[in-house]
Amino acid sequence: MEFSKVILVVAAIVNVAVILFTFVMVWRTNDLSPLTYLIPAVAAETATGTGFYYSKAKVENRIKLMKHYKVEPTENSFNDEGGTYNG
Repeated sequence: MEFSKVILVVAAIVNVAVILFTFVMVWRTNDLSPLTYLIPAVAAETATGTGFYYSKAKVENRIKLMKHYKVEPTENSFNDEGGTYNG
């Protein structure tokens, strides 16, 4: 398994663990204040990691497709407007 996938899986597991822990503590203490801090903090970290992972995967897939279709990369191959085949 690639290291970036390991990071993504670990971040998701930590996210679920913190959410479950928060739910248990809210139930035991009858205090909802942890919901305003803990859950958004881990959810933001997981969302950031997911966004970077998909960005990385997009570039890797573009490289694989360019190799498959024998398209030579240009300066604009990896920006949002580039990477189109005009041949």
